[in-house]
This record gives sequence, structure tokens and C-alpha cells, in this order.
Amino acid sequence: MASLKENAVTLLANATVNLKNGDGKSTIYTVPSGKSMIPMFVVIKNPTASLADGTDYNLGDGAGADTWVNAVNLTTMTATTDFYVIDGSGTKYTVFDAGDVFGIKPVTGATLDADATAELFGYLF
Repeated sequence: MASLKENAVTLLANATVNLKNGDGKSTIYTVPSGKSMIPMFVVIKNPTASLADGTDYNLGDGAGADTWVNAVNLTTMTATTDFYVIDGSGTKYTVFDAGDVFGIKPVTGATLDADATAELFGYLF
């Protein structure tokens, strides 16, 4: 039986992500070899510009980053001191396996050239 410490929710990654409309997927975290991951939540914080037009962002694996949470609306993030917490509660997901690349992709992103910090919290097993 695994100890509580082994499955503790921790900060797995801290990455700068691109959130402008037309930007490709930004990698937040790659699951290490021999491990699996369950993401608990992602914090998007300190955008470099307003995300007022950023109505649709996907998070997860694959080219479209669409395997975890989709259609996240970040339009309320208009100040560089703002943050937003995204979780996947209340929905069934598939565990992320070794080599899976978890990221964020703007589907309809910000009009301005905006970056932000993305922090992924979850646990490995």
C-alpha cells in the first residue's frame, strides 16, 4: 500500500505559456518515464497582457490539449496580478501515462500577445 506522502498532491510544474489567439499548444509538464499522473488543478497567474478576448482554452494531452478540461474562459483576467484556478472536478478522465505531454492550447485566445505562468498541481504514481 502506498503511503500518503507518495500520493500527495504537489506542484508538478511551473511553466510560461502562450495565450494569444493562434498560438500553438504550450507544454506545462511531461509525465516522467515509469510514472502516471492525475492532475488536480492548474493555476494560471500573472498574465503579461489582458486576456479579455480569451474565451476558449483547452488543457490536456495531444495536439489539441483536449483530454482534460476544455473551453476554459479566461476573459476576466485583465490585470497582471490576476489568477484563475482550473480543476476537473465532477468529470471522469483517463490517467496520464509516461510520456504524455500536458499543456494548454488557445482555441479562441487573447487578442493581445499574452503569456502567463501555469502551475500544475497533481500527483504521480
